[in-house]
Amino acid sequence: MAAVIDSVRAFFAQSTFTIDLENAGDVVARENLLDRAMGADRRKKSSEKIRRGRVPAEGLALVARNAAGRLIGTVRLWNIEAGVNAEGRPVDALLLGPLAVDSDYEGKGIGSALMRAAIAEAKKRDHGAILLVGDAPYYERFGFFAAKTRHLVMPGPFDRQRFLALELKEGWLEGAVGLLVASGRKLGKAMMRRAA
Repeated sequence: MAAVIDSVRAFFAQSTFTIDLENAGDVVARENLLDRAMGADRRKKSSEKIRRGRVPAEGLALVARNAAGRLIGTVRLWNIEAGVNAEGRPVDALLLGPLAVDSDYEGKGIGSALMRAAIAEAKKRDHGAILLVGDAPYYERFGFFAAKTRHLVMPGPFDRQRFLALELKEGWLEGAVGLLVASGRKLGKAMMRRAA
């Protein structure tokens, strides 16, 4: 992870922000940012149902910090099973989200930098695909398309046109069909009480 973060830092050395791994001290700032960016109903979304009670995939919870070190952006990826393949075996993948940037810093490339760092780190960690629910015009520039999810469904209501995927390994989602389910590490009981 350090090499990926270092390369993103070098690329944005002249910028007013850096990309870093999320740490325990970021929780309150991250949750406040997500509440502002996503609204009060964010916890009712289908993606949130998959994430509930889980921790992000190893090394795939990233933040953007301003020059003073304040959290101004976040993206997290989660371990999931994206249905099953033709042989009936679960298809391991990642679910991205939420991606959010503080409104005072929109339009400065922070969201794009977080996306590029997350995709690069997921590739480095040998993941096969990333799925998300989001605006196609924004995410298509990173290689996410609805065609890869046409035989997959989210738990609960979702907009099929906003259900997108990026294969990190060609053909990874070929033949994948069924429901997305969480497969990552669960939060410990003490952490779940704090998160409630």
